[in-house]
Amino acid sequence: MLTIDGSQGEGGGQILRSSLALSMVTGKPFRIERIRAGRPKPGLMRQHLVAVNAAARISGAEVKGAAISSCELEFRPKAVKAGDYQFAIGSAGSTTLVFQTILPALMVADAPSTVLLEGGTHNPYAPPADFLIKTFLPILERMGPRVRLTLERPGFYPAGGGRMKIAIDPAPLQRIELSDRGEIQSRLCRAMVAGLSDDIGKRELKMIRSGLNWPEENLQVEQLSQAYGPGNVLLLEIASEYITEVVTGFGIRGVQAEAVAGEVLDQAKRYLAAGVPVGRYLADQLLVPMAMAGGGAFATLPLSRHSKTNADIIQKFLEISVETTQEAHDRWKVVVK
Repeated sequence: MLTIDGSQGEGGGQILRSSLALSMVTGKPFRIERIRAGRPKPGLMRQHLVAVNAAARISGAEVKGAAISSCELEFRPKAVKAGDYQFAIGSAGSTTLVFQTILPALMVADAPSTVLLEGGTHNPYAPPADFLIKTFLPILERMGPRVRLTLERPGFYPAGGGRMKIAIDPAPLQRIELSDRGEIQSRLCRAMVAGLSDDIGKRELKMIRSGLNWPEENLQVEQLSQAYGPGNVLLLEIASEYITEVVTGFGIRGVQAEAVAGEVLDQAKRYLAAGVPVGRYLADQLLVPMAMAGGGAFATLPLSRHSKTNADIIQKFLEISVETTQEAHDRWKVVVK
């Protein structure tokens, strides 16, 4: 049995999620200690427990330590079973992170599956559903599996109540190389506001327009019902010939709209200046499917500590290496082999 140190690297929930995903894919059992030791509230929170239980159900695993606040867990998977699944977090915990946990196993299962997830769909520190739909899943489809995600109802922190449905057609994963994004074809920035004043979105978009000199038609305020909020997310899309990058900022109580937009603006400018196809958050999410495919490569910004920790976990389950080479000031090549 593999032993995983949950405090290594950035010490967050990604260590648990990647371990669960790769355990199901490889059939290797593991024990994880000091779960989320790098967080203010260590141990399993509700969304992590849902991820554990979802992985156990899909793989028929034997589990010890699956409880709120637990800092140790044993996971012994059996055979992965395709099927129709439904998992509710029961809070605003991230549905997209639960989705990331179970997707690798289901996309190489022996039959199609559907998954209905309920909880938060637009959470700080997690990829929003829009990022998965526009950025991650189109790349995954080029690798073989077809995954269609439908956002049926958005859910913001702290209210939650979101709902998304996923249909997964499995296929063997093929290697892919992403070295060029091609010509930029379209640009769009949406300020989603739920149960809050439109003025928040307008202030955010004013910052984006002044910083990138985009025309008004590329800027949209999307007002959602109070029932979906309160919440605010700023989604900046750069659609290029070979890839679409979505840069995200979340409105947080006490943080000015201009500060939210300023962070998104800085990330977008850095991505555009570097000339890379893969943004920092997509880089993190590509590592597991590329490792499962036996290899791949992409050009990106310097890897985050989160991505480096993820690479370390992957290499415990699969016989692969993740090599990084600096090609320019802010451009790195990542090779999985």
